[in-house]
Amino acid sequence: MLDEPLVKVVLVAMVAGGATGIGAFPIFFTDRISHRVYDGALGLAAGIMFGASMFSLILPGMELGDMWEVMVGILLGGLFLLGTNQLIPHLHLDFGNPEGAEFKKKALLIGSAITIHNFPEGLAVGIAFGSGFEGVALALAVAIGIQNVPDGFAMSIPASKTELSKSKNLLYTTLSGGIPEPVAAVLGFSLVTVFTQIFPLAAGFAAGAMMAVIFREMIPSSHSHGYANFATMTFVAGFVLMMFIDNVFAV
Repeated sequence: MLDEPLVKVVLVAMVAGGATGIGAFPIFFTDRISHRVYDGALGLAAGIMFGASMFSLILPGMELGDMWEVMVGILLGGLFLLGTNQLIPHLHLDFGNPEGAEFKKKALLIGSAITIHNFPEGLAVGIAFGSGFEGVALALAVAIGIQNVPDGFAMSIPASKTELSKSKNLLYTTLSGGIPEPVAAVLGFSLVTVFTQIFPLAAGFAAGAMMAVIFREMIPSSHSHGYANFATMTFVAGFVLMMFIDNVFAV
């Protein structure tokens, strides 16, 4: 017989993580997205991701552990993402057009950052459930799910410019959050004591990876078509939105 609390952890984390797929639905309604909309969406997603790195990862990591652990994690996460950035251009060199390769590189980088940052957030959900704080876990899962929607949009839009089909785009975008979130939640729930100890480092690592992809890829891309002011304001709006979400769903 299945452990009911564990099943609940898996389902909650899967829904929260799989919300990335919602962000891919616009690609089914239009093949043409203006640079203004694209840049604004990237700015919004970048702002939300930056807010999430602060409020869902760095601050909880510092509360649960030592500041130096979080700082080391941030540096390692940033270095990891930049290293990934150097490796990705050497993959899939058979693209017919260089622009398609560039869009795939961007989608892979954003997707990797989303996947990485969902893991420590999944740990947090599992740890909260395992510690008996079900209300905290549910509130965190709701906040993660809301945050994941624009993350998914940021990943699916550049992927839509490649040869990838819309159905596969939706699938991969959903899996970028739908797999790491429940896996990490189960680990956190099962080994709550161990993962409480390493959460600060893991949270810092995820935050560092997110900040690296934001400033290396998302912001430059959103400022390259003449809509820098609009993208900047959507970035600020995304950060404020994540601040609001964190405050409303804090328990």
